[in-house]
Amino acid sequence: MEDNKTTLEVIAPSVEEAIAKGVSELGLTENHVEIEVLDEGTKGLFGLGSRQARIRISIKTVPSAEASPPPADKASGEEENPQTFISQAPDEEFAAEGAISTAPASRQIPDDITLHVAKETVSELLDKMKVQAEVTATLGEAEDAHSRIPVNVDIHGDDLSILIGRQAETLNALQYISSLIISKELGRAVTLVIDVEGYRQRREQQIRQLARRMAEQAVNTNRRQVLEPMPANERRLVHIELRENPLVTTESTGEEPHRKVTIIPK
Repeated sequence: MEDNKTTLEVIAPSVEEAIAKGVSELGLTENHVEIEVLDEGTKGLFGLGSRQARIRISIKTVPSAEASPPPADKASGEEENPQTFISQAPDEEFAAEGAISTAPASRQIPDDITLHVAKETVSELLDKMKVQAEVTATLGEAEDAHSRIPVNVDIHGDDLSILIGRQAETLNALQYISSLIISKELGRAVTLVIDVEGYRQRREQQIRQLARRMAEQAVNTNRRQVLEPMPANERRLVHIELRENPLVTTESTGEEPHRKVTIIPK
């Protein structure tokens, strides 16, 4: 049954390495699994703001007992939750207990503890940077039923442009480092989104408006529209904004840091 399908999340330096690692650990081939790219990752600038790729592998059919991950046989209230394993590359310091965690997906740290750790971690980093600001942490909304609920950390204060940097490089680096620390502290991977004075919200609105405008242009001219190179999180916004549009499709092409989205009329 689809709701009970076992999945494996893999984190590695690239999508290709993540796929190879995942199918190897499951003892299967790519023909027996479905692969969903959750984050294409990015190399960053001089190693700052770099982010590893993350994929989700779902088993199409039930393999042999030797290759199958253990089935979930939890209490009745937990049976509908898919059992998810997190696999991370050896250099990912926040792997809690080895490459694969066999803890059930339903065993979660209380939200208030997660938010407290996120807030204190970011506050401490800002203190070390000699930046005075107010930090708040709240839970966001998951992209879909299979995604983690993100932790949103908002930073407010005076003259915080130093925390954003050129094309948000500093902000992305702060977010990446904070997520490593928080994930290691909690013993599980955490989806963290840090915003400074509403910068990401304004940028998200701009990207979504651009996506709609270029989609309309693609339909009116019946020609592909190629957007400027964007980081992975912004390309993802374009794909999300247009995925329900019946008149166009989207695809990402090119290599980082010049990877871009193409909007294609149907």
